[in-house]
Amino acid sequence: MNMRYDFDSPVDRRASGSYKWDDNPGDPDDMIQLWVADMDFRAAPAVMDALRSRVEHGVFGYTYVPDSYYQSLTDWFERRHGYRISREKVIYTSGVVPAVSAVIKALTMSGDGVIVNTPAYNCFFSSIRNNGCRIVESPLCRVDTVGAFTYRIDFDALEKLAADPSNRLFILCNPHNPSGRVWSHDELERVADICRRNGVRVISDEIHCELTVPGIGYIPYGTVDSAAVICNSPSKAFNTAGLQIANIIAPDLRTRAMIDKAINVNEVCDVNPFGVVGLVAAYNAGESWLDALRGYLAENYATLYAFFADRLPCYPVARLEATYLAWIDITASGLDGDAVCSLLADKAHVRIASGSIYGDRDYVRINFAVPRHVLTDALGRIAEVLNRL
Repeated sequence: MNMRYDFDSPVDRRASGSYKWDDNPGDPDDMIQLWVADMDFRAAPAVMDALRSRVEHGVFGYTYVPDSYYQSLTDWFERRHGYRISREKVIYTSGVVPAVSAVIKALTMSGDGVIVNTPAYNCFFSSIRNNGCRIVESPLCRVDTVGAFTYRIDFDALEKLAADPSNRLFILCNPHNPSGRVWSHDELERVADICRRNGVRVISDEIHCELTVPGIGYIPYGTVDSAAVICNSPSKAFNTAGLQIANIIAPDLRTRAMIDKAINVNEVCDVNPFGVVGLVAAYNAGESWLDALRGYLAENYATLYAFFADRLPCYPVARLEATYLAWIDITASGLDGDAVCSLLADKAHVRIASGSIYGDRDYVRINFAVPRHVLTDALGRIAEVLNRL
């Protein structure tokens, strides 16, 4: 069924308790917030309806996770991605970051090395440090293409790091944040082979898996590595991060027991009723909305890419395959990411994210999941400031 959904109408998120919009109370009224990775779109109608119905019930006590929750999750991944998940392998928790942290706690000892591909999602660094482990960087290789750039995994470097017995885990980001890469089946097979031969366990963060550019397929890492631990959530795709729900797919009884213990030690074993009904509604009735969203985001990326090519050609944009996050090289400015972000917030009234928190100060990250007229306004302001440098 084809349905039209509205992604163009603005939603005023100020004074709504939004981390993205309310965390900097001194911001001027016309500040455009393109930093934190949530979307400025209302959730899918099916999710909104389910939440309204749950509110009408009026009692919000401790939550029992029903069979329908597991059925919705497993049906979605089998139908949409050909990925069969057994119910008994699922451990629910309050978010993908708590999930990753609990898996690190479960599968490592203090001082162990955890490998990450950099640039990397900033919470990977804190999750590793907070569990007493060492951050072991395996930098991605930049590949320049005509008018853009992308990344590939340095498999020789990964092999060398995996061969060190003190490095026990590898955190894979599939699709990758912030580069926007969707790893191919061959790339994932090579990761699995290297880690298997060297006794390194893989955690795959797949929170962005639904947000591929139309025409590009996501390969669930669990389909190529049966020993991996997979973390996923509908929160990015359906803009429900505040509902606090995620799942860990753990491959065997011993691993599940260790992770379950860590979940309880970290006190992230309880979830709220809205997260449960939100997931069920999203996976049962949100597919047409999601496909419309992906089309809209692809057009937003095309708008951003064309703008930079025309007005800011010295600032290359990474070729996007997934997410709603543009990764941009700002070395032509002569400034690092922190300075560029500060300048844009001050002079353009546009707040974006510095690459320094992801491990590379020569880049910035722009969240383009906003109504298109807001994006074009922000881009015009950015160009006005950067072209003065």
